[in-house]
Amino acid sequence: MTTDWNALYARRLEWMTTSAIREILKVAQAPDVISMAGGWPEADLFPVEQLREVGDYAMAHLTREALQYGLTEGLGALRQTLADYVTEGGTPANIDNIAITSGSQQALDLMGRLFVDEGDAVLVESPTFLGALQSFKAYGARFVPVPLDDDGVRIDALEAALRAERPKFMYILPNFQNPTGVTLSLERRRRLVELAASHGVPILEDDPYGQLRFEGEPLPSLLSLDAALYPENAAAGAYLRGNVVHLGTFSKTLAPGLRVAWAVAPPEIARQFAMAKQGSDLHTNALGQAMANEFMCRGWLPAQVERIRRTYLERRNAMVEAMEEMFPPEVSFTRPQGGLFLWITLPEGMDAVALLPEAAKRKVAFVPGAPFYVDGKGQNTLRVTFASMGPDLIREGIRRMAEVIRDAMA
Repeated sequence: MTTDWNALYARRLEWMTTSAIREILKVAQAPDVISMAGGWPEADLFPVEQLREVGDYAMAHLTREALQYGLTEGLGALRQTLADYVTEGGTPANIDNIAITSGSQQALDLMGRLFVDEGDAVLVESPTFLGALQSFKAYGARFVPVPLDDDGVRIDALEAALRAERPKFMYILPNFQNPTGVTLSLERRRRLVELAASHGVPILEDDPYGQLRFEGEPLPSLLSLDAALYPENAAAGAYLRGNVVHLGTFSKTLAPGLRVAWAVAPPEIARQFAMAKQGSDLHTNALGQAMANEFMCRGWLPAQVERIRRTYLERRNAMVEAMEEMFPPEVSFTRPQGGLFLWITLPEGMDAVALLPEAAKRKVAFVPGAPFYVDGKGQNTLRVTFASMGPDLIREGIRRMAEVIRDAMA
């Protein structure tokens, strides 16, 4: 007899879903489609020659570190470099605060593995990153959505949710949020870390885009604001006590194919990350870690980030100007100060999913907004990216989208 595979699946498979974005991207990869759907960095901005140079260096001088099995916690040299980097950014940190992960997506999965039992509440922004929802849902999470406005997550609604629920943690993207592009204001950041402390509910701060600010003044991380609440952190020169797990990544600054990211957390949480990771992949790509560390140690990261910022600013401007010129006045959109994404809101009653067939005919792709919500909202919203195409192609893509929207409204 043949195996009845359907009878053997784990129950958690019922909680898992495929990414709507990934399914759309399969269609959007045709060479004649102007795809504003995927959140992919511009490949022309990858520092190819510099990565080749540090790769050659790692192969010649760091053979054991780059090619052998390594520590689950991550390459010691990279963890120390990142601890110094975090300290320079305003949070006292040492090597015990750093856990290396295979991209931030693995860190989201580890957070779910460590903290979420079936039925546990997780507080999320509404809308929020679809990849995080997939990770937490796989462990049986129950989501508590809190709405956003132009200044980020609404603190009044968040405080009410904390009173009504007892979430295991709050998942927050403070900078140029995916999918909306909005940034959490300084006043709200301060209040958020105060609420985390008073309610005993930690914050998972996901910050893949924080370095990609191309307009406005930088704001302190939730991690740094939280660390400042406890004087023992500054005295020890480390993040010994706190309520934040902060995620960073090289995917948006160097190359996503390296799959090198990091978590900053109190030492006992960083150790639990390593324990949970052991059963997943033993350790993150050692060669990629060695290359990322050498790249940082040579002082190349600031110039690389500045190059990305200039490019994305030009492209953001091109997209906003095209929308202002071509979109109907009933359509609104965000104007992000950094990151990769821009959020569009159609008139009430419109359905972004219903626009996809006509968009496909006109060879333009976007991501409908509804999958980013956990409560059935957002049918009249959609996400686009300006990161991976030049101004002329952006303008043509917006022209096609405007035609699709105007036809639907008519």
